[in-house]
Amino acid sequence: MNAVSGDLAFLPLGGTGEIGMNLSVYRCDDALLAVDCGLGFAGHDNPEVDVMVPDPAWLAERRDRLLGLVITHAHEDHIGAVVHLWRQFRCKIFATPFAAAVLTRKLTEAGMMQEVPLLVTQPRARFTLGPFDLQYLPVAHSVPESQALVLRTRHGTVLHTGDWKLDPDPLIGPRTDEAAFAALGEEGVLAMVCDSTNAMVEGHSGSEADVRRNLTALIRGIQGRIAVTGFASNVARLESIALAGRAAGRQVSLFGRSLRNIEAAARECGYLKTVPAFVPEEEADYLPDDELLLICTGSQGEPRSAMSKIADDTHPNIALGEGDTVIFSSRRIPGNEKAIQRVQDGLARRGCKVMTDEDHMVHVSGHPARDELKRLYALVKPRYAVPVHGEWRHMQEHGALAKECGAIPFLIEDGDVLRLSGNRPEVVEGVPTGRLAIDGDRLLPIDGALIAARRRMMFNGMVVASLAVDAQGRVLGEPQISAPGLFEVGDAEPVVIAAEFRRALADMPAALKREDDQLREAARSALRKAVGKRLRKRPMVEVHLLRL
Repeated sequence: MNAVSGDLAFLPLGGTGEIGMNLSVYRCDDALLAVDCGLGFAGHDNPEVDVMVPDPAWLAERRDRLLGLVITHAHEDHIGAVVHLWRQFRCKIFATPFAAAVLTRKLTEAGMMQEVPLLVTQPRARFTLGPFDLQYLPVAHSVPESQALVLRTRHGTVLHTGDWKLDPDPLIGPRTDEAAFAALGEEGVLAMVCDSTNAMVEGHSGSEADVRRNLTALIRGIQGRIAVTGFASNVARLESIALAGRAAGRQVSLFGRSLRNIEAAARECGYLKTVPAFVPEEEADYLPDDELLLICTGSQGEPRSAMSKIADDTHPNIALGEGDTVIFSSRRIPGNEKAIQRVQDGLARRGCKVMTDEDHMVHVSGHPARDELKRLYALVKPRYAVPVHGEWRHMQEHGALAKECGAIPFLIEDGDVLRLSGNRPEVVEGVPTGRLAIDGDRLLPIDGALIAARRRMMFNGMVVASLAVDAQGRVLGEPQISAPGLFEVGDAEPVVIAAEFRRALADMPAALKREDDQLREAARSALRKAVGKRLRKRPMVEVHLLRL
C-alpha cells in the first residue's frame, strides 16, 4: 500500500465472506494497527483442509510500522491464528483478562509464551498507540469480556464493533453499554465497522437468560444419561448447563480439551464461582445414569471431538446408547452441516434422542438481529457504515439497513483499502490477500501446489510405481505398483498395469534410459498412459527409481 499523507484507512485481510478468519488493519497516516487475528474452518469447499488462517504476508512486510494487535474477544475466529502468525508480526498484543488467559494457554502449549509481549488491558480501558486514541466499550456476546473498539484519530472516529448483541440479561458480564454508545454518537462517529452475521434475521437475537430457564426445565424432565454440546467458549452457557444439571440432581463432567481450557481460564478470571468442581472425565462412567450430565465438545461435528467419538462409540471413557439424550445447544455454522448430521445420525443409531435448537429453545445467537442493528445505528449515528463479518448477502442486507438508518454504506472485500478520510470514503487500491492452511506446524497456501496435489489425490487418487534399473537402464525384476484407494487388495489391475508399464520402459531409447531425470519423467508419462487406459481417470502418478 502506498502511504497517503494524512489519511485514515481500513483494510480487511480476513473477515469478509463466509469464513471467519478476522484480521483487520487500520492505517492512520503512516502507522498500522491490527485488530483481531482469527482462524476459520475450511468447510465443504476445501475438504482437503481442516483449518485456515489469513495470509499475513502484506502486513508482515510492513511490521516495522505495526504498532500492535488489539484483540476484541476470545473466540477462535478472532484469536485462534495468533499462535500461527505472531512470529511474522512480532508486535505487542493487547487483550482483556479473559482473552489473555485463553491466549496464554495457547502460547504456552506452543512454547511461545516467553516471546510474546502480551499486555492485559482491562474492559473499558482507554490507551494510546501512536496516532490512535483507543477505547474498549463492553458489549454482550457469547464469550466473556467482549469489547467494541473505538479508534479516535485526528481524521475522525471509527467504531469497530467486533461481535456483539443487545442482551438484556447476558448472565456473565455486563450488558452492552448503550449509554456509552449514545455518548459516542453525540461526540461524532465518522464510520462504524459492524458485524453483519444476523443482518437477515428479523427481530431480536434473544437472551442467555431464556436459554438458562429452558435448559433447566428440559434437563429436569429427562431420564437416563444426558450429554450437552455447544461452543466451548460460551462460559455463560457452560454455567447454565452445569447449574441445570445440579438442579436436576446430577453431577457434571466436562469432555473435551477445549472445554477444560476454557473452564480454567474462566475460573482464573473469577467466573463460574457458583459452579462446583466438575467430575473428572475418567470417573464419569461410574456414576448412575440418572445422576450424570456430560458437557462435550463437538457441536460442529469436529472429527476428533468428544461428541464425535461418542457417536462413533470410540471414546475411551464414556458411552451413550438407548434411553440417553444429547442436546445440541448451538447453531450450525455454514459449511459444517454434513459433519454435524453425521454425528447426530451416529447418536441416533446408538439409540440416543437428539435435541437441537430447531425443536427446543436451547440456543440463542451471540450476534445482533435487525432490531438490534437498528438500535445501535440510532445510538451511534455514524456517517458511514462498513459491514463486515458475514457472507456477501449478509453484508449487502446490512448495507441496505444502514442506509435506512441514515448512514452511507460501503461494501468491501478482503484486500480492499477503504480510505475513510477526505470528502467521501473510497477504495483507493487493493492489496494481495489469501488463505493459508494449517498443516501441523506448517502454513500452506490454499491455492499452492501442495494443496492442489492433495485435492487431486483426494478426488482422483494416486498411483506409485517403484522400479530398479541397471546402469544401462534395463529393468531389474518386476515394477511394483501401489494405488491406495483405487484398487482392492487382490485386484488383478495393478499387475496388468505393471506389465504394460514394463513394456513401455523396454521400448524407450537406450540413451534416455541412462539419464535418471529423463528416465523418471518418461516413466511417469508411460505410467500415466497405462493407468488412464485402465481407469479412465487421471490420478496423480509418481515413480520411485533405483539405479543399481
